Amino acid sequence: MKLDHPTLPVLKAAFPDVKFLAAEFRGQTTVIVPRERLKDVCRLLRDDPQCSYEFLADVTAVDYLNYPAPQPGRFGVVYCLASHAKDRRLTLKVWMNPSVDTAGTEPDPELVVDTVSDVWPTAEWLEREVFDMFGIRFRGHPDLRRILMWKDFPGHPLRKDYPLRGRGEREMHRVMPRESA
Repeated sequence: MKLDHPTLPVLKAAFPDVKFLAAEFRGQTTVIVPRERLKDVCRLLRDDPQCSYEFLADVTAVDYLNYPAPQPGRFGVVYCLASHAKDRRLTLKVWMNPSVDTAGTEPDPELVVDTVSDVWPTAEWLEREVFDMFGIRFRGHPDLRRILMWKDFPGHPLRKDYPLRGRGEREMHRVMPRESA
């Protein structure tokens, strides 16, 4: 299947040394970007007039632990971009593999990618959410701290190795009767 997204030739011409993988599903194009080239690619997509991806709609992650089909990494960090000027959307994905088996209770030196908050300021809060929920850190982020869970929360609840019933967090909280709330 030949992909005809207009951004793909621009990427290929700007980064002839990078082997991009691209896929299309239901009219949405996804480009797999090497982790070390992410920031360069994002700057090009924002600044090149042929692309003009001025809007970062979302940054999220996917945990592919025990996924039925083999994947190049356990985690995929996903960037959803939009160009209002060109009326286009593009998804970028960066693959990562953990180097230690700590179930997210300790920082993993391999789960680090450069921040894009200096490219799109919107990324600041979105990257904090990915950090909080998955334990993926963003190098150069101006304020990387938890945004949904409390500071000392033990783990990252959207990882598939996190227990469905939690690790006792529910039992540690005092029940508040309705009248006192």
